[in-house]
Amino acid sequence: QVQLVESGGGLVQAGGSLRLSCAASGRTFSRYVMGWFRQAPGKEREFVAAITWSGGSTYYADSVKGRFTISRDNAKNTVYLQMNSLKPEDTAVYLCAATRDTWMATRRYEYDYWGQGTQVTVSS
Repeated sequence: QVQLVESGGGLVQAGGSLRLSCAASGRTFSRYVMGWFRQAPGKEREFVAAITWSGGSTYYADSVKGRFTISRDNAKNTVYLQMNSLKPEDTAVYLCAATRDTWMATRRYEYDYWGQGTQVTVSS
């Protein structure tokens, strides 16, 4: 079992930056693939970024590539999402997710554990 708690969301102007954190419980955090998803009002939950258990490989949605960076610190049981050059269309609830027994996961159904989410609002 893994419990995930996100933090770091807030209100920022377009062009600004935010850093999201996701703290995980459990002793085997380092064995989990970690992902970030987002969900805007009235829209489907969409993939944002994922990172392998070692941190050696990452994958991004085209909409955030070059602006967002996912990273992890296994010693702190934490995964991060650095978001730069934010746009109003990035406004959403951002959720952290975890899964294991795979090398990489980019689809919602591949993840077993989810956090409650943190709100990110980008004003124009």
